[in-house]
Amino acid sequence: MDDREAFKKKIRSYVDQVRLYEDPKSQESARKTVPVDELQEKAIVSLAKEGKYEPSKQEQDHAFLLQLLFWFKQSFSWVNAPSCEHCGDTTTYQDMGNPLPSELQFGGYRVELYGCNSCQKVTRFPRFNNPVKLTETRRGRCGEWANCFTFYCRVFGYESRLILDLTDHVWTECFSHLLGRFMHLDPCEAVYDQPLLYEKGWDKKLNYVIAISIDGVRDVTKRYTRKWNEVLSRRNIITEEILSNMLAEITRQCRSTFTSQLLSELEDRDEKENQARERNTHTIDDSSVILPGRQSGDKEWRKSRLEIASDEEGSLSSSACSVRNCVDEHVTRIYSAFGCILSQLPDEEFSKSATFEVLSFIRGIVTDLKKSAFRTRTALVDSYLDETKAFSHRLFPSLKCFLGVLSLDSNLDNDGRVEIWLAKEPVYTSLALPVALDALEEVIQDVNKCDNFGRAFLCLPRLKLNRIHSGSVLASGEELPFGIATSAFDGIRSSKWEEPNGAKGCWIMYKVFDNKMEELAAYELMSANDAPERDPMDWIVEGSEDGGSSWHLLDEQTNQIFDNRFQRRSFFVTKTGLLSNTFRFRFLAVRDGEATSRLQIGSIDLNKEMANGFYGNCMQR
Repeated sequence: MDDREAFKKKIRSYVDQVRLYEDPKSQESARKTVPVDELQEKAIVSLAKEGKYEPSKQEQDHAFLLQLLFWFKQSFSWVNAPSCEHCGDTTTYQDMGNPLPSELQFGGYRVELYGCNSCQKVTRFPRFNNPVKLTETRRGRCGEWANCFTFYCRVFGYESRLILDLTDHVWTECFSHLLGRFMHLDPCEAVYDQPLLYEKGWDKKLNYVIAISIDGVRDVTKRYTRKWNEVLSRRNIITEEILSNMLAEITRQCRSTFTSQLLSELEDRDEKENQARERNTHTIDDSSVILPGRQSGDKEWRKSRLEIASDEEGSLSSSACSVRNCVDEHVTRIYSAFGCILSQLPDEEFSKSATFEVLSFIRGIVTDLKKSAFRTRTALVDSYLDETKAFSHRLFPSLKCFLGVLSLDSNLDNDGRVEIWLAKEPVYTSLALPVALDALEEVIQDVNKCDNFGRAFLCLPRLKLNRIHSGSVLASGEELPFGIATSAFDGIRSSKWEEPNGAKGCWIMYKVFDNKMEELAAYELMSANDAPERDPMDWIVEGSEDGGSSWHLLDEQTNQIFDNRFQRRSFFVTKTGLLSNTFRFRFLAVRDGEATSRLQIGSIDLNKEMANGFYGNCMQR
């Protein structure tokens, strides 16, 4: 078989592959494997964090697609070498095997054989092509990942393409109506809309990149390169004319049953897409954008493919980080309402055990609500303990206020049962519940550890009562998409700001809403979820009264250590009387700058001066 026929056969096999995605029964089966409600909730919350509380359908569809990508990255497993199916130990590749009928049934034409390093038995690793089978096995390498993810995209109605890179990689494109174009998505890396990832990050020497879908095949190589002349010199399998005619022929066959109207629409869009790709070849690459080497797969395997960056940690950060608005007024309101409950407990003479029961009771309410369907959240809670019954009646106004800031309404009956339901659009509650639950968990843990329980202890969480919110944030760098700068202000423990190059120095700047002048009385930093070596150790806090043109020192800390993950530490500003509309943290060093290039912070809370010297009173106690 000559090169032309081999090329055509390869493309046609992928056309047959994408046709499998269109079977209604297969799609129905696959849909049941996805936590749809959870992803829809995460999508609307992600939009709300951008200030979009009433997003358009296009915005919702785009956000859901990204959440589908992130979920898939977490739910699918990469296989370098499978574990021994007999004893569970590691294995080593031996040879290729002959497929069994049960494997051929699901497109497992290639079977890899691995010998166990302990029991010496052989484990088979069939490379399944059937997308439904892959939703069951949920494992493989880039071929299985892209095949299954593209199928999921079709399941949820996205116009999708399987992208074949002849230098041995596969990924996905989906049409985003929000962007008005096809968008690159790599499920192995959980990366989206970064088409230069391979050429610039992985240092791939691309030649042919072909998009395959049910409506035809297209050469999309120019979208993925800014070095077209170099790529063109490597396109020597077949001539450009033969390639163009071949793809056009396959596309005509794919569209042979389409209506004239649909054909006209597709041809019009094809032309616009071709024009955009041609413009790409004349676009100058943005050198400020740093793209990583390959992250998926064993390190030695990536090295053998020359797809690993010089910086092993990698990053999708941008040195020119954009200004981001903090949608976090709900965080301040939750802290304030929670503080009202805490401040009332010593007045009601609650013991440590009773306080623990009360807080656990509220945590149970919030946990149940968080687990319930986000569009129809309701709860009916019985106060089955004497302490919580007393709490329900005596402190219900404070509880009602607390639930109110979660956009929930509530009622207390004579038997101490609390009925709760949504008071506003579901997104407001979805945004608030994780913040409330984290705040409760934090204080309950502190109550458990407290040896000298009393008013002074319950005073401490009230530091957040006058928290500054709704400002804008700019940082020296950030990790996209999970470590953006505003994550430091969202009140959620599981999120964080991550500066990929911040170990030896970085900064984050907070501009107060509407340029209002504020006096910073205290601030709190919380360590992130992992990697203690990335914790800040030395830093300077500064304020500016002119939006950042000039700065005055507010606080300086050295050799600070966070002993635990999610540990919150409070620092009081001793320099009083200094008003600022902008605050800046300059982080000078991390805990172990030799072990990492990164800095990360779980949260930052800025607190204004409070009336009647409240901070000073708390400190004295």
